[in-house]
Amino acid sequence: MRAAGNYRPTFSLSSYLVVLLVIPLLVLLLLLTFLIQPLSSRSSSSSSSETWAVGNSSSTSRNFSYSRALSAAPAEAPLTSFLYGSPSPAPAPAPAPQISTGAIQVGGIRRVKSWRSMKLDKLEESLSKARSSIREAAATSLALKNKINSTSKSVQLVHDQDPDYVPHGRIYRNAQAFHRSYLLMEKLFKIYVYEEGEVPLFHAGPCKSIYSSEGRFIHEMEKGKLYRTKDPDEADVYFIPVSVTNLVEYLYVHGTPDRDPIKRAFIDYIKVIADRHPFWNRSLGADHFMLSCHDWGPVTSSSVPDFFHNSIRVLCNANTSEGFNPSKDASFPEINLLTGEISSLGGPPPSTRTVLAFFAGRLHGHIRYLLLNEWKGKDEDVQVYEVLPKKVSYENKLKSSKFCLCPSGYEVASPRVVEAIYAECVPVLISDAYVPPFSDVLNWRSFSVQIPVQNISDIKNILMGISHRQYLRMQRNVKQVQRHFVVNGPPKRYDVFHMIVHSIWLRRLNIRVHDF
Repeated sequence: MRAAGNYRPTFSLSSYLVVLLVIPLLVLLLLLTFLIQPLSSRSSSSSSSETWAVGNSSSTSRNFSYSRALSAAPAEAPLTSFLYGSPSPAPAPAPAPQISTGAIQVGGIRRVKSWRSMKLDKLEESLSKARSSIREAAATSLALKNKINSTSKSVQLVHDQDPDYVPHGRIYRNAQAFHRSYLLMEKLFKIYVYEEGEVPLFHAGPCKSIYSSEGRFIHEMEKGKLYRTKDPDEADVYFIPVSVTNLVEYLYVHGTPDRDPIKRAFIDYIKVIADRHPFWNRSLGADHFMLSCHDWGPVTSSSVPDFFHNSIRVLCNANTSEGFNPSKDASFPEINLLTGEISSLGGPPPSTRTVLAFFAGRLHGHIRYLLLNEWKGKDEDVQVYEVLPKKVSYENKLKSSKFCLCPSGYEVASPRVVEAIYAECVPVLISDAYVPPFSDVLNWRSFSVQIPVQNISDIKNILMGISHRQYLRMQRNVKQVQRHFVVNGPPKRYDVFHMIVHSIWLRRLNIRVHDF
């Protein structure tokens, strides 16, 4: 018997053979894992259940990047200045993707790009050229304006040709840049509408209610005559055709606090398109958008964190205190079309408008409470009603007033803003944290008055402080801007439908999507 301390293990020939076979297999397995891993991140089918609802908005693995190529200002400038406003030099745009070779370097290994990836590169190259063209128009316009200011001489601005309408005047932040952008949108912009989902929760919306602007947009996109493409690979953006108003109508049990059925329907829809298509996972939703005029639009979108943080949310309830982000989200107007049509446009001249300011509306939120408490029945110049007297027409009151008060209700948006514009009454926005519709293009200060909630008691002094000459200028601007808020069937160029699409177009220009 051998002592334990002198034991020597012995290996048979078969043991050596096993070792010699196992080691190369392990090395080969490691090499295959290294090679396959970069490709697996592109597979939507294998990763959709893990990536479609990622909540970390600061993830470094997403395949999109924000680009402020429309900027004429430093990167930290707010939206309203970096889209069209500042004369300072713009940062150089990111280089356009190179698509001529059809190959990329991944981990030191040359791989042939897929046809889908090359198509995306070509699309991004086209958008990059559009960004440069719009920046050029903005810079040219600003340079000419500076020349006018420095020489006090009349300089004729050169506009793009347009048979219908050429944007001009103070109602725009930069009319020439907007016009160039609009023409490029008409030429290039493609929207893919996901076909999943059933009516009435999807592909339909209310067209005869206070939420009609939601339903009318969905209706026009479903008709498919403007901007829509049936080929998802040529699309710039992807539309989630959900009607939050209809989700509330058909899924919410009124009188209860439970909104979970609405949230689950939205979560399930995003999961379905992420499982069936590669486009959501490619950008984590950055080139996707939804549109909602319902008060619960923001909370519905927040049920999918990636959608809330990355996607384009087109909302009537554009409240920055509740997560509305103007650099990626868009505000659009709340329009109350009870009959589905606009009752009347226009109004009498300013000389016949005898009422300084007018409002009529029931108690609906804290701001209205403050307004009614301060002004209801207390002043002949500032006429505030909770209920109009019998035989007094609401529409006639709008058209006999110089200024129309538009306080927020429970949410920031109000249909009274568009009602005032239709009646050619200067709107007075009384709200906090509200981003007015199309404010990246329109200069709201030129045709409206904005009064903070804390100054409600000072409304009369503020409005009386506006000179007659200034009021006449603002009223003319209201008449000019009206075309951008009109609902037409079918849509007409520069109307509210096209302005909504243009807001989405601008936000798509602010990102780059990559397919690795």
